[in-house]
Amino acid sequence: MQNIEQKKEWILTPNAFRKFLDWLDEGADSDGEKYLEMRRRLVIYFDRKNCLSPDDLADETLNRVARRLEEKGRIESDAPAKYCYTVARFVFMEYLRDSQKENVPLEDVLQKQTDKNFIALDSDDEKAIKETRLKCLEQCTGKLEPENRDLIIRYYFGKERVKIENRRALAQSLRITMNALSIRACRIRDKLEACVKKCMD
Repeated sequence: MQNIEQKKEWILTPNAFRKFLDWLDEGADSDGEKYLEMRRRLVIYFDRKNCLSPDDLADETLNRVARRLEEKGRIESDAPAKYCYTVARFVFMEYLRDSQKENVPLEDVLQKQTDKNFIALDSDDEKAIKETRLKCLEQCTGKLEPENRDLIIRYYFGKERVKIENRRALAQSLRITMNALSIRACRIRDKLEACVKKCMD
């Protein structure tokens, strides 16, 4: 997450964007049409792979390419479209990795942490530990700042399609992208996991 966040701190300046447009046009001014077409194709690419936020991922891809162009001065290894798709594949792999982490229910993560500390438990012990874990989770959630507590509860509310639509609505209400929302949620969850682990120990 830290690596993705660092990349998102870079801001596309007007000069960098102009240079990016010129690179996409390959010497023939398309008045921005090549950029719009490339973005549209990337949105389709991510949408076909069932990503939750294809528009955001397309923008992230183009921003990374523009940043690379500004840092290196030029990109001659591949044609613009091919290079954009190469970067898109890396963005998609990061998306898959982050999705696998964020889609694991918080309860399951805490269960795994607890299981590391206890071996060969009978049903009564398991029930007691589960009750203790839930109590710790409730206490730790109560220690969060109100806005963080509301975010993490809403983030994990629902299942499958309901959860997806809920997260989209949550991101819109906070006026942030889905990627930014997942980063916030992961940070809060990390705090909760550490707090519950300490409580269980």
